[in-house]
Amino acid sequence: MKLPSSCNATGADIGNPKALIENHRRFLGAASSRLKISICRRNAAVSCEAYSSASSSAPIVAEPQGKDAAAAGGFDKSVADRLRPGSLTDDGLSYKEKFIVRCYEVGINKTATVETIANLLQEVGCNHAQSVGFSTDGFATTTTMRKLHLIWVTARMHIEIYKYPAWSDVVEIETWCQSEGRIGTRRDWILKDYATQEVIGRATSKWVMMNQDTRRLEKVSDDVREEYLVFCPREPRLAFPEEKNGSLKKIAKLEDPAQYSRQGLVPRRADLDMNQHVNNVAYIGWVLESMPQEIIDTHELETITLDYRRECQHDDVVDSLTSPEPFEDTKVSELNGSNGLAAAAAKGNEDYCQFLHLLRLSGDGLEINRGRTEWRKKQTRYANH
Repeated sequence: MKLPSSCNATGADIGNPKALIENHRRFLGAASSRLKISICRRNAAVSCEAYSSASSSAPIVAEPQGKDAAAAGGFDKSVADRLRPGSLTDDGLSYKEKFIVRCYEVGINKTATVETIANLLQEVGCNHAQSVGFSTDGFATTTTMRKLHLIWVTARMHIEIYKYPAWSDVVEIETWCQSEGRIGTRRDWILKDYATQEVIGRATSKWVMMNQDTRRLEKVSDDVREEYLVFCPREPRLAFPEEKNGSLKKIAKLEDPAQYSRQGLVPRRADLDMNQHVNNVAYIGWVLESMPQEIIDTHELETITLDYRRECQHDDVVDSLTSPEPFEDTKVSELNGSNGLAAAAAKGNEDYCQFLHLLRLSGDGLEINRGRTEWRKKQTRYANH
């Protein structure tokens, strides 16, 4: 049953629930003698359910107003959509979602692992794509892309973590996407401690368009660009606006012999995603497998950058190679101008180290992924755990 205009629930009505309930009682009349009304706030829409001794009526749903009506796409939202603690921002050009860090998402430091952070970034990005009507098949494709069998694939991922959230902490992540050249797009993230609103991390990524059948890269057509640009900021918005920031730095190929290595890594079934190839986050774990244990014991990962060169299939065997990367002469001065790294720079290089990484196929040595990681000294309370 649809409410008359006099009973529509707007954002202003939600602020006065008693008045809203009374309004519905007057509308339902005699049927309200035994009336139970529940109010559910979501995107400025209100759901009210009325029950009487005579019969049980269907839920009464107030129509969303403004951008919420467009975002809702009618009244066909799934249960997950209604319960998910995330939504588009007021301008509709970015998406925010809150996550509680669970016990199985923390590691030996009693804080979230970098894989957990990467999974949350992936989750909020997919939820953003769904919220604006892109496909739910795992590719976040537009209508034109699906017709032409085009998909997005990751070309680069850069994550900086200034403070790792602990078990039961609430993290708020904002994400948005925008154009990046003729063959790609980019997605950025900002992570905050929800309780304090402190920025605890930032990330950016580059994606390119690939034909799903030929596995070849293709340019982003004007039709596809028009379909997704409507959801992008009108002016460039970067998670890393600083000049010479780490997300722009090229990664040199690690040459043999590497100082550290792990041979014969094999994808688990759990490493495969819904698109039938190894999930992007699995590469992070493989990179860290060849890190020296003494660094793992005394340092924590602050920055990771990965360049994706080749898809990895379920039956591939992978070698992980790691070697220290020498500091540039200007490294310390650059750190002083980079968010989150000034403290490490002030203490000197003994508290800060960086490594180059290479993932390759064991058989023919073909490059899968190259990476760089930067590590800071663990705080005292973590050093002995």
